[in-house]
Amino acid sequence: MTPSRDISRLIEIMAALRKPVGGCPWDVTQTFATIAPYTIEEAYEVAEAIAEDDMGALCEELGDLLLQPVYHAQMASEIGAFEFGDVVEAITRKLIRRHPHVFGDADARAAGAAKGQWERIKAEEKRERGVTHDGLLDAVPVAIPAMMRALKLQQKAATVGFDWNDPRAVIAKLKEEIAEIEAEIDGGDAGRIEDEVGDLLFAIVNLARHLKVDPDQALRRTNAKFTRRFGAIETALAAEGRKPAEASLDEMEALWQAAKKDE
Repeated sequence: MTPSRDISRLIEIMAALRKPVGGCPWDVTQTFATIAPYTIEEAYEVAEAIAEDDMGALCEELGDLLLQPVYHAQMASEIGAFEFGDVVEAITRKLIRRHPHVFGDADARAAGAAKGQWERIKAEEKRERGVTHDGLLDAVPVAIPAMMRALKLQQKAATVGFDWNDPRAVIAKLKEEIAEIEAEIDGGDAGRIEDEVGDLLFAIVNLARHLKVDPDQALRRTNAKFTRRFGAIETALAAEGRKPAEASLDEMEALWQAAKKDE
């Protein structure tokens, strides 16, 4: 089987890998549950390639991500649930329906994109599916990363005015949450400490949102910075024939500051 630019070839390859006889032993044993973590991981690797502005890596990572819906669709087809074509049809139908100002009749196109149109159409789709309970926050998936979910919950609540109107008010809340953590440290109740740390993290996401900063991206940049500077510490110590475990905290802090200054 040869490589191809045609999506049908990818579908054929995936089907071949899943064949009980002659397929890949690893692929044959996979389930929706075992593949789901890879789906999430591939999405993050796409985001990483974008953050690094690496078009070569982005092309490769998008291919890895594309494999995920093909993989899930193949497993679904094996139990008669749906096929890859059904996935494509569903998303094309959704995009066409939610963009009447692009794909609608002449009147809809002339009217343009109305405020709240996307949410209104989504609500109509829910009613058609028989979804009767439609709480404001119900549409925010539980399974997404916690920081992302916190941001989406706050954005949803803000649409009805449940929000701070000044970043300084959020900073005051941060100080309040820190004080509550300090109080709980003395008590030593692990459960209450966890609750308060959660409240602090939620408030930090809220502050980032008010400052128009993507909290996940900000933390990614800080993680990269920490990795880079700690690597500088390791390099400096290695030049002396030592490892971080053999250095004092003061020594490592001095090397950290040196790395920070070099940047």
